[in-house]
Amino acid sequence: MTTITPDRERELLASVPTRLLLGSGWADAADGSTFAVTDPSTGETLLEIADARPEDGAAALDAAAAAQRDWARTAPRERAEILRRAFEMVTARADDFALLMTLEMGKPLHESRGEVAYGAEFLRWFAEEAPRISGRFATAPDGVNRLMVLKRPVGPCLFITPWNFPLAMATRKIAPAIAAGCTMVLKPAALTPLTSLLLAQVLREAGLPDGVLTVIPTTSAGAVTGPLIKDSRLRKLSFTGSTEVGRRLIADSAEQVLRVSMELGGNAPFLVFDDADLDRAVAGAVLAKMRNGGEACVAANRFLVQRGIAPAFTEAFVEKIRAFTVARGTEPESKMGPLVDAATRDKVAALVEDAVEDGATLALGGRVVPGAGYFYEPTVLTDVPADARILDEEIFGPVAPIVVFDTEEEAIRLANSSEFGLVAFAFTRDLNRGLRLAEEIDTGMFGLNAGVVSNPAAPFGGVKQSGLGREGGFEGIDEYLETRYVGIADPFAN
Repeated sequence: MTTITPDRERELLASVPTRLLLGSGWADAADGSTFAVTDPSTGETLLEIADARPEDGAAALDAAAAAQRDWARTAPRERAEILRRAFEMVTARADDFALLMTLEMGKPLHESRGEVAYGAEFLRWFAEEAPRISGRFATAPDGVNRLMVLKRPVGPCLFITPWNFPLAMATRKIAPAIAAGCTMVLKPAALTPLTSLLLAQVLREAGLPDGVLTVIPTTSAGAVTGPLIKDSRLRKLSFTGSTEVGRRLIADSAEQVLRVSMELGGNAPFLVFDDADLDRAVAGAVLAKMRNGGEACVAANRFLVQRGIAPAFTEAFVEKIRAFTVARGTEPESKMGPLVDAATRDKVAALVEDAVEDGATLALGGRVVPGAGYFYEPTVLTDVPADARILDEEIFGPVAPIVVFDTEEEAIRLANSSEFGLVAFAFTRDLNRGLRLAEEIDTGMFGLNAGVVSNPAAPFGGVKQSGLGREGGFEGIDEYLETRYVGIADPFAN
């Protein structure tokens, strides 16, 4: 792996836009405000970028509303070609996007490269879906009228994206909106806005017209986005983030009866049965827990392991995790980078401390890494009490609590004992059991003998407190389309 030099970092950062993207191009914040984007592995400033004010949010929505009519009339093939060019351009600049994500979010470069491939695929997938938007024409059952059903773009959208997957969370929303003919205002997370700004620059170079996408990074999210949600010109809100914030946004959106998509919190159970392929289960567990440092809504949060296989699984899992090298993501040996900020690291540490105080055993890790940055050791807990806080809350860090169960019925009960229902994983050689679990566990997604399920061609989303709507797959574009029925008089009537 090529060593990343300071000169390479500086060269890349110099190419990243640092201003807001409004209707006619890049602009400073209304009052000239800026904020620092920092490297979580060092705490040092990467760039100072424009800090949007409420006036900038209003200008962004003005541009989106003004561009909506012409953009909706743009030929589907033209929208598809823009997405295809953007896919090719992001892919060509994969090293730039990967390094930028590593710098602002912290994940190791090999994981950032994986996200570039995943995030770019949404651009390609929805490029192929844009020309396939269709309706139907039929004779009414009574034969009197003709029925025509059209699919039309919802209209201007507001996207609020999280910090943990800076490219993929943006493309997963932007690509279907472009394909459907919707204009967009994007408010990226203040911790990781640089990737979104670079993506916006690429989309403009790919031919996206002025006003179709505006980008407003801000440290005052509520003040900037609140008025937009109350504006009658906005027609859709899509948010990825915590359930707590999602609930507030759903309530706020009710005033305008906005279409909403909410991808919220998770508390994924990872079930391992006695008949599982041990090597496969351990490999899946490492992926499901430690990918992105555990900072993922789909990360395995609770490991439910059947008693007969529990000792062997725990020993093998601990040995795999013990081999992880914790270092700045640009270092060739890094298998795990820092957590994104001090607050995230401190919450993870507190959850582990609480679990140990309640009787859990530290099988590995359990400490903040001293020195610069927000590093935390990969951690495995055993003998975790059923009422431990760590089993109820989303950890968002590299901590794996293991709970032992005896029967399939008990495993299902434990898996469903959460208000969340985003994803679940299960490892078993019994296909019938696997199918029963897929039907009995309350979840929007299910991984059977697989530690990763996310795919641009599949619908992503949850049930219960984990959200509303789906992103990706054939279903993803429907979130940005309204259904219009046209009744036509019988053409044979006099």
